[in-house]
Amino acid sequence: MEKSMPSFRSPLLRFAFTFSLIIAHSLVFGQVRLPKVFSDHMVLQRGRDIPVWGTAQPGKQVSVEFGGHKIKATTGQDGKWMVHLPQMQAGGPYLMQVSEEDKTKPVILFKDVLIGDVWLASGQSNMEWQVQQAMNAETEIKNAHSPNIRFFNVPHNKTTNVQSDVLGGSWQAIDSATVKTASAVAYFFARELQADLKVPIGILQSTWGGTPVEAWTSREQLLSSPLTQRTVLQNDTVTQKHFIKDSLDLVRFWDIVNNPKNKTDKTIPNPRFNDAKWPELVMPATLKDLNMPGYEGMMWLRKTINLPQNMAGKEVALHLGHPEMNYSLYFNGKEIAKNVWNANPTHHYRIPANLVKQGKNVIAVRMAFLWSGGGFNPPAEEMYLTDGTSKVSLAGGWKYRRDLEPTFPTIKNYYQFPTYLYNAMIHPVIPYGINGVIWYQGENNVYVPGDYRTLFPMMINDWRIRWQQGYFPFLYVQLANYMKQQPEPSQSNWAILREAQTQALAQPYTGMASIIDLGEADNIHPKNKQEVGHRLALVAQKLVYKKPVQASGPMYQNHQVEGNQIRIQFTETGAGLATRGNGKLTGFAVAGSDQKFYWADGVIDGNTVKVSSEKVKNPVAVRYAWADNPACNLINKDGLPTVPFRTDNWNTAEVK
Repeated sequence: MEKSMPSFRSPLLRFAFTFSLIIAHSLVFGQVRLPKVFSDHMVLQRGRDIPVWGTAQPGKQVSVEFGGHKIKATTGQDGKWMVHLPQMQAGGPYLMQVSEEDKTKPVILFKDVLIGDVWLASGQSNMEWQVQQAMNAETEIKNAHSPNIRFFNVPHNKTTNVQSDVLGGSWQAIDSATVKTASAVAYFFARELQADLKVPIGILQSTWGGTPVEAWTSREQLLSSPLTQRTVLQNDTVTQKHFIKDSLDLVRFWDIVNNPKNKTDKTIPNPRFNDAKWPELVMPATLKDLNMPGYEGMMWLRKTINLPQNMAGKEVALHLGHPEMNYSLYFNGKEIAKNVWNANPTHHYRIPANLVKQGKNVIAVRMAFLWSGGGFNPPAEEMYLTDGTSKVSLAGGWKYRRDLEPTFPTIKNYYQFPTYLYNAMIHPVIPYGINGVIWYQGENNVYVPGDYRTLFPMMINDWRIRWQQGYFPFLYVQLANYMKQQPEPSQSNWAILREAQTQALAQPYTGMASIIDLGEADNIHPKNKQEVGHRLALVAQKLVYKKPVQASGPMYQNHQVEGNQIRIQFTETGAGLATRGNGKLTGFAVAGSDQKFYWADGVIDGNTVKVSSEKVKNPVAVRYAWADNPACNLINKDGLPTVPFRTDNWNTAEVK
């Protein structure tokens, strides 16, 4: 009698069974194998020895033939082997052949292999942001035909121990199909370099949104610092079972967010539903106004509006202003829209004429309050309903009620834990030959930004030690301007983290692209990734390829106090200092010995700037662009923004 297969109704059992098969498969030494980062269409690094490695049966001889060279290696007792092919110049396509001495074993062939420059692109969501999500996406996708640009995208994975291979993936040449999901920053960077250098460009993309720098750093490196040692050791009790539970809890979490429970969508949007006992809140308002800090869950909101006779039976436009990104909208019981991660600056919808009635009409919103966010953002003027002639405000009193649906399970988000992404997404591709790194990350470290002064250089040094390629170029993006502009100079975690990024330029062979002028106040993922890629390419062209380009905006050099004003000297002034749009100089603040900052007037004087304030008779310090979202406009005439700075070393209290 045949044995029946196990039931896979349980997601946990299905996951465990699949995982056991993977483990069992990996323990079998068989024919020669290479990590998945070696595939057809790959790009190998020019101008340096090319490492190629893999596994086979212990004690077997493996040969690699490529570009007229044949190199042999013998596997150790662990079945591992590695060869280093001689350095080659840019070109291709080539064929790579890998085989064992046993002629009965199949030969591995990699086709369409190019020699060029390989860049590791890593970081969190702004590096992961895809071309299809970027500005002018439709045009960019349509025009994408770059067979000499190749991408390898490392799949998301997290592990407690270092891995020898990634979960999957293969190299792909860029065209209108493959470009859609490629990192937008990395693609625009590669496109510019490829057009300038006329050599193949390979992008080894390893990214995961919402991750801190510690997640990308090795355990050994983090244990070397008192700043991170304790956290790493505390996580030693985490096992794969915790990952499985977290994954299942995450499924339940998003099931609640995306699918109304307890039949609330059938009852609460109904105009006849009685919400008389619900508390009321004046909108627009966000979580902090609800007196329930830290709340995560589904919130239902209802508003009854009275419409005049002249609106009845007409199609109207409903403007919700800028609400939380995950919500469903109902009008008189009918679902109008269901939004998942809708980050548009304003949200507006057409309400069909047959739903619009004279007198009472009911608007209901089912909204996910996530990660300290939720509600409607000001201004009130952006919340209204109109038929094009008349307008009815939606600001004011809204009824609301929480906990009508199941409570969210607690998600540990293990992908954010120290070392786990390094183990699964960086270590497996070491020591693949690279020309350098491009990096865009930091948003998930702004909560304790001062630590980034230590953590970021620690990761840079960690990777350089692991790759054993010396001080390879490490190019990175400084955080963009983001969030609401403040009317007065104030403390800023984002400014502290940007300062830490600037300080990382003290590390050998590093370069930074400032984008303090490219951000969006209400979007942590600004869409103009083309300019970000361009500025990174400028840094590479100057630092790595020794091109005569202006790669940076003005950078603070020194200052002198001259009576009631301060004169600031800059480097990287290029063709001279200017203001963007030729407007009045903005972004400077000065302080006296009392350490209280006031906005300052500024005047460009040659390659210096003089700043002063009527409120500060004896200035001792100046800051520029020191804010989450600074209003700053000093540039060089090459169009690059001045890097934010401060001249003081006063303690900066982190905003909790």
